[in-house]
Amino acid sequence: MLTNLKKLGPGLLFAGAAIGVSHLVQSTRAGADFGMGLLWALLLVNLFKYPFFQFGPRYASATGESLIEGYRKLGRGVLASYFVLSLGTMFTIQAAVTIVTAGLANSLFGDIGTINLGSISISSIQIWTVIILIICLIILFVGKYNVLDKLIKIIIITLTISTLIAVGFAFSGFDKPLSFVQKLPENGTEIAFLIAFMGWMPAPLDISVWHSIWTIEKKKTQKTFTPKEALLDFNIGYVSTIVLGIAFLSLGYLVMFQSGEAFSNKAAVFSNQLIDLYTKSLGNWAYLIIGIAAFTTMFSTTITTLDASPRAMSKSLDSLTNKTNKNGYRNWIIVLTLGTLIIFFLFASEMGLLIKIATILSFITAPFYAIVNYKLISSKHTPAVWRPTLKLHILSYLGIIFLIGFSLWYLTTL
Repeated sequence: MLTNLKKLGPGLLFAGAAIGVSHLVQSTRAGADFGMGLLWALLLVNLFKYPFFQFGPRYASATGESLIEGYRKLGRGVLASYFVLSLGTMFTIQAAVTIVTAGLANSLFGDIGTINLGSISISSIQIWTVIILIICLIILFVGKYNVLDKLIKIIIITLTISTLIAVGFAFSGFDKPLSFVQKLPENGTEIAFLIAFMGWMPAPLDISVWHSIWTIEKKKTQKTFTPKEALLDFNIGYVSTIVLGIAFLSLGYLVMFQSGEAFSNKAAVFSNQLIDLYTKSLGNWAYLIIGIAAFTTMFSTTITTLDASPRAMSKSLDSLTNKTNKNGYRNWIIVLTLGTLIIFFLFASEMGLLIKIATILSFITAPFYAIVNYKLISSKHTPAVWRPTLKLHILSYLGIIFLIGFSLWYLTTL
């Protein structure tokens, strides 16, 4: 059992990065606003995104190089496009996940109060943001991949158990007839939410690049990490994100649907509401346990995104310039941290807006990642034995059509 658990790694890091805003925020909000009516969207987007996420560890484990090196083989323009898209989304994504983490920390560990520096007033949420980012930086600079690999296993197990228990208690206390009537959003606001919901469900597609990098790191510490083991590792992580996505959607439905209560766009208020969502199901005795589970979930997302984006940007720039910068990772992680703080201090009170922008950007850019990932895994650059099966080819075509179609639908309804 322990030996098998040690073999897992990148797939659980993927789950750690994915099970965050998309689950804690978007899925619970979907359940609160639509009941189980958007279950179709959750299942459909997970199905159609599956091959493009899977191609990351498949390519990395089969070739010994990340998707970034693969993009360069497809052409300099492909890699340059990835670099520009990542540069345009990385700060907003990091700010969106960090603000939720800071809100949870504020709810759990206490309001620090406001610090006044002349004409500048720094709120408790902003202070927690700085503290969280500093802790993440220390862990990443000192512990690196090995610490992430070990930490994420504890977090995912804790989150899964606590969430499923919460759903069980919520279900047992639900005194209304269950409804699984599926709904299609009708107005612009509902359509925007649907696109945002699917944008990060289970995660933005660029995480496939991060996953390929983590797979290479895993191969350094476990040299027998074969393609079959990499795909099993991925599938376990992917199924976990689907199960927990349905669980959070169910919690939103069972506890908040038609209750007259709405989620706030302010981080501190939302965090209290989120923890209350659990404690209403389990009882006040579970406040601290569930609160810590929710916090560690968002903390894992914060630290994995803070680790992965700089790795990807550093590798991309090295490949584009044909130069190796030994300090590239550290330089980019500092740039990302400072950029996140700037965005956060400017839009600290607009958590909902930040999340909406980040998730919609992720969905609109998804067709690019889907197409290039499929093109790379099907090309001569991938060993023939590890190219997609006929079923994966068909699912990939359907997925690309789905992602392009929904993006165009959203853009035409603006």
